[in-house]
Amino acid sequence: MEFLTPEQFKALSNPGVKSLQLLSPHNSASNRVTITRVTVEPGAIQPPHKHATSEQIWLAISGVGTLLLAEGNTHAIAAGEVVRFADGDIHGFRNSGSEPFIYISVTSPPINFSYAYKDGK
Repeated sequence: MEFLTPEQFKALSNPGVKSLQLLSPHNSASNRVTITRVTVEPGAIQPPHKHATSEQIWLAISGVGTLLLAEGNTHAIAAGEVVRFADGDIHGFRNSGSEPFIYISVTSPPINFSYAYKDGK
């Protein structure tokens, strides 16, 4: 069994985006999943990108926004909704709401997302 406390979580950030890696290769022996809590401030954007060999599931906890998808397509997302991106799916996000958008991301197999953030500890 592994029991993780906030001191073991890894904080990453870009302007307007805070990512807290709750369970990932940096603090767990799991080789099956990364779990991240992401907060996107109003107006902030996570640019479209893809994970070539990992699928990702987002569970929207609070707020609203717009998914930025392949070929310039978009899709609204709101608290209580779930979206799954298959390996290689283009996805990004724009917070088009007036409050922070918070989601839990589950990525399998795991990814260490430090490469995508300017600030991490």
